[in-house]
Amino acid sequence: METNPIKILIADDEPDIIEIISFHLTKAGFEVITARDGSEAIEKAKQFTPDCIVLDIMMPKRNGFEVCEYLRSNSQFDKTLIVLLTALNDEASHIKGLELGGDDFVNKPISPKVLVSRITALFRRIQPTSSENKVIQVRDLTIDPAQYKTILNGVVHVLAKKEFELLFLLAAQPGRVFLRNEILSQVWGNDVIVGDRTIDVHIRKIRVKLGIDCITTVKGVGYKFDY
Repeated sequence: METNPIKILIADDEPDIIEIISFHLTKAGFEVITARDGSEAIEKAKQFTPDCIVLDIMMPKRNGFEVCEYLRSNSQFDKTLIVLLTALNDEASHIKGLELGGDDFVNKPISPKVLVSRITALFRRIQPTSSENKVIQVRDLTIDPAQYKTILNGVVHVLAKKEFELLFLLAAQPGRVFLRNEILSQVWGNDVIVGDRTIDVHIRKIRVKLGIDCITTVKGVGYKFDY
């Protein structure tokens, strides 16, 4: 039985970049949609609900950070991956992108083959196994991987994909201490390069969004779910 191709929205104000990325993604079997600025990116996202959005940060009308923040505030895009394209290699920009809900960064100048590899790796990491489909219930907290829902006291809290996957990984084995490298491998995968503070940023976002301190930092070792 045929399956629908994965839809990817590319938003960049440089036509040459859109053309070359579109070519390589289409060749890899993805369905590609394009936008030339942040406002058009939001409109195209609403229209097509893509599986992944590749956002240039330095775009006219609305920059990539603003678009990312908007998308993460809209439940329509709970399951949408967001990859940020940037020439900004400073730590502060990367942390900001992660805090706003970005799933990965790809630096400019772009290698289209690397971008395809990174996107493919992201999708490979989110394919659930049968054991991963089990709902986790801890006191008044419910974590449902089939729907990517986190419910606390009957209220649904929206987490970005990697925030959800990190919470689910830890909550599936409460009390167990996960090493930083282990978390990076299981949540982000070995094909995705992320900064040292990536886990810290995501854990802080989980705590803020849920309003509970359910993840304990074990200094010098790693993290554990403790609620």
